[in-house]
This record gives sequence, C-alpha cells and structure tokens, in this order.
Amino acid sequence: MTRKIIIDTDPGQDDAVAILLALASPELEVLGLTTVAGNVPLDLTHRNARIICEIAGRKDIPVHAGCDRPMCRPLVTAEYVHGKSGIDGIEIFEPETALGEAHAVDFIIETLRGQEPGDVTLVPIGPLTNIATAFERAPEIIPRVREIVLMGGAYFEVGNVTPAAEFNIYVDPEAAKLVFSSGVPLSVLPLDVTHRALTNREWVETMRSTGPVGRAVAGWTDFFERYDRSKYGSEGAPLHDPCAIAYLIRPDLFQGRHINVEIETAGEFTQGMTVADWWRVTGRKPNAMFLRDIDRDGFFDLLTERIGSLDRRI
Repeated sequence: MTRKIIIDTDPGQDDAVAILLALASPELEVLGLTTVAGNVPLDLTHRNARIICEIAGRKDIPVHAGCDRPMCRPLVTAEYVHGKSGIDGIEIFEPETALGEAHAVDFIIETLRGQEPGDVTLVPIGPLTNIATAFERAPEIIPRVREIVLMGGAYFEVGNVTPAAEFNIYVDPEAAKLVFSSGVPLSVLPLDVTHRALTNREWVETMRSTGPVGRAVAGWTDFFERYDRSKYGSEGAPLHDPCAIAYLIRPDLFQGRHINVEIETAGEFTQGMTVADWWRVTGRKPNAMFLRDIDRDGFFDLLTERIGSLDRRI
C-alpha cells in the first residue's frame, strides 16, 4: 500500500536528491510538490522543482508555488550554500512543464479536504511557511493530516545558520511554532541525523556512472560539498532533506525519542532554536518523534538503488 505525500520544498541540491528519492520509491505516491521561498527566492524554487521532475522523467507531477516570504519576518536565503540558481552543479534549463495555477497553500488545503482523513502525509523540507499558512487559513484540515515528516532543527548538533538555529526553522520560526503546536503527529529529522549522512567520493562516482539522473546527483553533490568542506572540514556533504524521505520508506534506519520540542521566536541569540527536551526534564507533553541516529550505510544503499532505478527507467 502506497503512502500519499505532498512534498513542500525550496530546492536546493539536497531537496533535489530528496525529490528524486521520493519519485523513485513505489512505497510513496507523490500527490504534488509545493514550493516556498527559502534556500533561494520563490521564482527559483518553483522553477527548480519542475526541472527536478523533468530530470526524473516525471512531468506528470504537479508543482505549485506558495509563499514568497515568511509569515512575520524578512526572507533569509542561502545562495552562499546552494549557488545563485539553488541547484548549481548542473546545466540549468527552462522547464517545459507549466506551473500549477493554484497557490501552494490552496493546493494543500484542497488536497487534504479531498482525501480521506489520515490519508495524506506532509513532508516539508524547507521553511514551514506554506504548512503554517494552510493550518491558519483552514484549521479544519489539521486533523485530516496523517503525519508531518520534516527536515529541520537541531539539538546536540546545534545550529548551522546561527549558533543555535538550523536554517529551515530559523527562516520562519513563527510558522514552525504554529506547526509544532498543531497537534499533528510530527517526525523531525534534525542536523543531529543529517550531519551523519555524509557523502563520500566513492558514492558520488557511483552516482555519476548510473546515467543522466545519477550524473545530476553527482553534479549537485560536487557543488554542495565545497561549502561543507570549507565550513566543517568534512570530506563530504550532509544530505539533509533525503533523510526525511528515507524515514518514510525505511524508518528502521533511524532511531530517536518521542519528546517535547518548542520553537524559540523571541530570544536575542536563539531565534529559531528547536528547544528539544531530550532528557524529558520539563514535564511538557511530547509532540514530536525527534530522530538522532541513522544507519549511514543503509541510507546510502537505499539512495544508490532508487536513483539507479530512475536511470534504468529513462
């Protein structure tokens, strides 16, 4: 039985690999991609999402553009990580696929209204602006969501955009606060997990040899790695967003705890921090499965097999 998902995304090289993994996985039915401003502005994120679908040979996947700025703050972007296009590392082209007419928030709302309660999982791998806006505009859809599986936050690893905050949460902490307090079951893939999902040269070259999809992944990884080598001194780059998709397919590759997670919106130095009560000292009710460990080898085996399957189909 397939799991119906909507991927909310701000591509991003690692978003691109996550989308490819989802499109390659028969366990998942991708109902659509909704895009948000984050890694790069909105006009690039929706273009990038359509490029990625075309690389995968999936022009049938609808792409809808959403919010172009956070709920309450100026937009912060990350071209210094992802390049001017957001998906530097490949030859950029204009996609043939038309952008969906509906706003992403409306697409999320109407899709949840049109499916049976508990049928649809939301998979945000960028800032949570679209999801929070949908919940604020149509609160009746909240109990219809099966689960939210998101990439964001950090605890032991702490931040990557400030000392305390991870990028996706930092960009729109008010949206994150609304989502984390919504009551929807949450599974969170933080930096503590994703910084253990590091690429290496052997894997990148394996990707390069599989075909055009694998070559795109290798190109993105080549570009993406340069930032992490400079910042962290690591040999590879963390594939943040594919961890969220892998968790849907193979939750056995991950370990964590069901704990309380609150979002800091007002701290002078800690805006956007995910305050994770890992040791359960606050007495606050758990609201999220907060993952901490990953079977790295199993994760990369999954990526290799599934991305290779896309090349075999094309």
